[in-house]
Amino acid sequence: MGLWRRLLRNAISLRSPPQRTLPTAVASPSPSRTPAAPLPIRPLAGSAASARRVDGFYSPLGSVAPQVLSCRSTYHWSYRAFHDAGYQIHQDRSPKEEPLDPFSLVADELSILANNLRSMVVAKVPKLASAAEYFFKMGVEGKRFRPTVLLLMASALNMPLPNSAVDGVLYSLPKDMRAKQQCIAEITEMIHVASLLHDDVLDDAETRRGIGSLNLVMGNKLAVLAGDFLLSRACVALASLKNTEVVSLLATVVEHLVTGETMQMTTTSEQRRSLEYYLEKTYYKTASLISNSCKAIALLAGQTTEVSMLAYDYGRNLGLAYQLIDDVLDFTGTSTSLGKGSLSDISHGIITAPILFAMEEFPQLQEVVDRGFENPANIDVALDYLGKSQGIQRTRDLASEHANRAAEAIELLPESDDEDVLISRRALVDLTRRVITRTK
Repeated sequence: MGLWRRLLRNAISLRSPPQRTLPTAVASPSPSRTPAAPLPIRPLAGSAASARRVDGFYSPLGSVAPQVLSCRSTYHWSYRAFHDAGYQIHQDRSPKEEPLDPFSLVADELSILANNLRSMVVAKVPKLASAAEYFFKMGVEGKRFRPTVLLLMASALNMPLPNSAVDGVLYSLPKDMRAKQQCIAEITEMIHVASLLHDDVLDDAETRRGIGSLNLVMGNKLAVLAGDFLLSRACVALASLKNTEVVSLLATVVEHLVTGETMQMTTTSEQRRSLEYYLEKTYYKTASLISNSCKAIALLAGQTTEVSMLAYDYGRNLGLAYQLIDDVLDFTGTSTSLGKGSLSDISHGIITAPILFAMEEFPQLQEVVDRGFENPANIDVALDYLGKSQGIQRTRDLASEHANRAAEAIELLPESDDEDVLISRRALVDLTRRVITRTK
C-alpha cells in the first residue's frame, strides 16, 4: 500500500491546479440571520467576501489566580497592561501592513490557559488524574487551534454596547467579560480532548498527536473514564458562568458529538454515498463545537442576535473547512506529519469528501465502497480511482468556499475604529487562509 500512497500523491501533484486564493474585495449582500440550527448542510455553490476592510488584532495579558474547579476569576486584564508590557503592534505602519501570526498574538494567554487546564483536571485518584492530563502535558497539547480562535473572537467583539436604560447614550461592557470568555476557551478545549479520548477508543487508534493514544497506553476503560472526567470538569466550569443560554449551547455541543459519532457508526449504503449526509455528520462531529463556542463568546459580550449568529457562522464554516482539509491530508499526508496513520479513515471504512467526489466521476467506485475496505485490495482500487479523479481538488475547493464564508462573517461584523478590534478580526480572517493551506 506504500507504493499506492506515493503514486497517489504524485498523481495529485501533477493533476491539481494551483490552489485558489480567497477573494478580499468582492461585494456581497448581508444574509438574513436567524438563530435556527443550520442543518441539514448542503454543499456551497459559491461565496464572495464582503468589500469591508478587515484589519488587526489585540491580545490582553493578565495575572493568574490559581483555581481548580472554576475558571471564572482566573484572568485579570487591561489594555494598558498589554501595551506597557512592550507588545505594541502598531507603530509607524498601518495594521494591515504588519506581519501577523494569530497563534503568537495570543501566546501568553494560551500559556495561562494551559496551566489552568492542568490544574483543573486534578483528581483524588492519581491514575485518573494522570489519564485526564495526558494530552495537557507540555509538548503534546497541540497548537490549541480552538482556544486561539475563541480568544481572537473575544477581542474582535470587544465593542462598547448601548445602555438601554439611558436610550443608548452611555456604553458599557459586561462585568468580568474577558475572564468568562477565557473560561469558554478552557471549557471548549476540555470538551475537545474528551471527544478525542472517546474517539480513539471507538476507532482502536494507536497514536494521537504523534504519541501513543491513551487507550493504547492505559487501556480502553481508563481512557473512557478520563474522557468522562474531562466532560464533568467542563460542566463544573460551565456552571460557574451562571449563564443558562451559554450552558445550553455547550450542552448541545456534547449531544452533537454523540450524534455525529453515532451517524458515522450506523450509516446505510445510501448515506455513505451522500455528500449532504457527510457534511451534516461533519458539522456534528467537528464544526458544532467551535461554532457554538464562538456564539457563546458573543453572548457573554452582550452582543445582539445578529452579531452572535455572525460569530456562529464563522465557527461553523471554519470548522467545516478544517475537517475537509483534514480529509484531504488523510490521503496526501504521512503519519509523521499528521501524528496519526495516513489512510486511517478509509482503513476504518469511513468515506470522506475526496472519495465521494471521486464516485461522482467514476460511478463504478460505488461498488468498491459498498464492498467495504476490510480487504486491503479494495483500498488500492479506491486509491486508483481517487488518483485519476478530481476528488482531492474538489474537496480543497469546497474547503475554500467554506473558508470564504467564514471570512465574510467577520467582514460583516459591525464597523469599529478600535485598532485592537480590527487587528483581531484580521487575525481571524488570516486563520481561514491558514486552515486551507495547512499541510498537517
